[in-house]
Amino acid sequence: MALSKFLNVRNDYAFKRIFGTEKNKDILIHFLNDILDLTDDNQIKDVSFLSPIQDPVIASQKQSIVDVLCVDSTGVKTIIEMQVAKTRGFEKRAQYYAAKAYSSQADVGDQYHDLKGVIFIAIADFILFPNKLAYKSDHVTFDKMTFEHDLKDFSFTFIELPKFNKTKEDQLENIVEKWIYFFKHADETSEEDLKKVIGSDVIIGRAYDELNQYNWSKEERLAYDQAKKRTDDYLSTLEEKLHEGILIGKEEGILIGHEKGRAEGIKIGAEKGREEGEKQAKIAVAKNLLKAGVSVDLIAESTGLPQAEIAQLKEEISQ
Repeated sequence: MALSKFLNVRNDYAFKRIFGTEKNKDILIHFLNDILDLTDDNQIKDVSFLSPIQDPVIASQKQSIVDVLCVDSTGVKTIIEMQVAKTRGFEKRAQYYAAKAYSSQADVGDQYHDLKGVIFIAIADFILFPNKLAYKSDHVTFDKMTFEHDLKDFSFTFIELPKFNKTKEDQLENIVEKWIYFFKHADETSEEDLKKVIGSDVIIGRAYDELNQYNWSKEERLAYDQAKKRTDDYLSTLEEKLHEGILIGKEEGILIGHEKGRAEGIKIGAEKGREEGEKQAKIAVAKNLLKAGVSVDLIAESTGLPQAEIAQLKEEISQ
């Protein structure tokens, strides 16, 4: 990993500093136009920041608080979420947030035809859709028969960072790839590599400047470190639960294997029994972790089960 003066943009405080402040509003506008592929008259010209609290009651329980919520000059609201660890039902949470932002426009007696659209953008540091190869997916509502786009008020864009495999600056082909590279590798970018990343894209350079730790005050760096600690503690707890689950699963698997081996009465049977028992234990652990919202790729790495098999288990659980 290259030595870098840049901090991690996936940090909650750093992300909001760049994309959620009036000072850097031009960075946010540039990012939205690039990621949503808005050109000419469709481009976002200006935005106003709104309260990130979607529901005061639920927010009091540390939920329903989005990273960035803004509205453009046409009234369209955009929600932007930086999600480091997968939580159970994240895709449903995305739809909930969008629905809250949409319904909050209407008071009793309002005309529904005046409602404006909602855009949800998530940058996820985990695999959200294991069956999709693309790192960026855009979701809208189509007529199933004609594929006409009649219901236009909701759109969802998901960026899955683990699927973005370009690690060299000279591999980047367009502005979207530069943004994804920024999210994934900013804290590894050297001064020399930075020139290759920025090129003629001044706003990307501005975003990197905001991550330059030498431009931060002591108070800002403290807030950054506190946000990092909260994330690290959460991930550590998740990893500990995963480790405990695997250990318990292995012990149960060995017991099951021995029981089957004794039933068969031969050494080969015992070996097969142990293998089957261990696999059943891994499956049991995988199911528990899926229910806890752990990502498919992390479960596969930890248990050794194929991702396709874990994805099948996930479908069975959801039915």
